[in-house]
Amino acid sequence: MPYFDIATTQKLTDVSKKQLQQEMGRIIELVPGKSERWLMVQLHDEVCLSFAGSADAPAAVITLKTFGELMAEQYDMLTTEICQCVGTLLQTNPDRIYVIYEPITHWAWNGSHF
Repeated sequence: MPYFDIATTQKLTDVSKKQLQQEMGRIIELVPGKSERWLMVQLHDEVCLSFAGSADAPAAVITLKTFGELMAEQYDMLTTEICQCVGTLLQTNPDRIYVIYEPITHWAWNGSHF
């Protein structure tokens, strides 16, 4: 039940939206037990983000919600992969990208609670 919420100052084209969705699917499958089959990706483009007092350069914030806690090395690996991917696809310097992790203990789908 992973869920990516990606907000960027950049304008997303249909092609870049599809690329981001595909890449988040690839990235989440690097974590054992996580699958693109259950992945939801939400995209927000052209948002107003200020980083370090400046809105003059592209910036992004990515939230990843997972069912349960991951291991420390998985967070490290995900951070590297996410920043490289988003940095490249959205032409955003990784030092202007935040990645936020939110492990969730209660998750429901299709009328049932896990």
